[in-house]
Amino acid sequence: MATPPRRILLVVNPFASGVTADGLRAVEEALTRVGEVTTELTRHPGHATELCRAAGGPDVVVVFSGDGVYNEALNGVERPCPIGFVPGGGTSVLPRALGIPRDPARAAQQLAEAIEAGRTRRISLGRVNGRRFSFSAGIGLDAEAVRRLDALGRDEHGQRPGDLVFGLTLARLLARRRGRWTDELELEGFGRAAFVLVANGDPYSYAGPIPLRIAPKAEFELGLDVVAPHELRPRSLLRFLRYAVTGRGQVAADDVFYGHDLDRVVARCDRPLPLQADGEDLGDVVEAVFEVERDAVSVLV
Repeated sequence: MATPPRRILLVVNPFASGVTADGLRAVEEALTRVGEVTTELTRHPGHATELCRAAGGPDVVVVFSGDGVYNEALNGVERPCPIGFVPGGGTSVLPRALGIPRDPARAAQQLAEAIEAGRTRRISLGRVNGRRFSFSAGIGLDAEAVRRLDALGRDEHGQRPGDLVFGLTLARLLARRRGRWTDELELEGFGRAAFVLVANGDPYSYAGPIPLRIAPKAEFELGLDVVAPHELRPRSLLRFLRYAVTGRGQVAADDVFYGHDLDRVVARCDRPLPLQADGEDLGDVVEAVFEVERDAVSVLV
């Protein structure tokens, strides 16, 4: 008796900066060789979560988008089916951190081979106030930069500004505060901190081709790593930038809280502060509970 074809749900964000008609055709062709593909285009925020929940039990989910829609899909996958990620955004942190090629056609071919061979990797996910995240979340500095980037809007093709604009946005934010970020929250079990960065893997993000190794000990198979500077001042900016680029120094620094392989982190803010997860603005919070979901999902590699 013949084995029925694999049912592959392909979720695509048509507004992602790296998603093109030719790229989508190449992705569909690669996946069609190993299964029966149903392509769904996202049409509004949160749509990928809805699509994954309503899919009726596909054997595999593949997402062609940027990090925001990867996050939505991970929040919608409710059964233990493998999920793969094709880089379609300006940064696409998650597939790059998993070793997936940046070219969509090559990435899709690699994922198709993984589907055929049953090649997966079990990874943990983070949760912040119940919302899953795959690689990073934060309160304060990076979340404020994400919010300001979103405020710039999208271009005529519906695409967000890229890494260069994000870097400029962060630089302007620091300049506005004259390079100072003093303690604004309490990190349970650690102490007072200026802001909090929580990583589920390494790197934390990318600046163009450069990996930002905020939490160099973080691994997808482990718990969460937390990095929380006591304060940020002009004289320490270059040092913190060196930490991020080299991945060396912050673990043992006297003015940085570093926690490794944690199950739970609680932050309480002096006032409502912005929260981000996987580069998505989640609004202001006065308390955030970060938790690990160990061995949460199988990803195609």
